[in-house]
Order: sequence, then structure tokens, then C-alpha cells
Amino acid sequence: MAEHEHGTMKTDVQEKTFNGFVTFVTRACMVIIGILLFLALFAR
Repeated sequence: MAEHEHGTMKTDVQEKTFNGFVTFVTRACMVIIGILLFLALFAR
């Protein structure tokens, strides 16, 4: 089995994926809040 030293793992791909996920969730929440505001103001 390969030896592992703490702090040597490359996490570039994981960080990029996480940042993309956070961006997606943030934008999705903004869209949902916008739709709810629109419905609250104009729907009867």
C-alpha cells in the first residue's frame, strides 16, 4: 500500500468542483427567491 504524508494531496479538482457546486446552489436560490417574489406580487 502506498505511503501518505499529511498535506501532500492535491485538492485542485475537489476545490473546483466544490466552488462550482456552491455557485450553482447560490444562483438556484436566487432564482427561486425571485420566482417566489414574482408570484407573491403578481399572482392572484
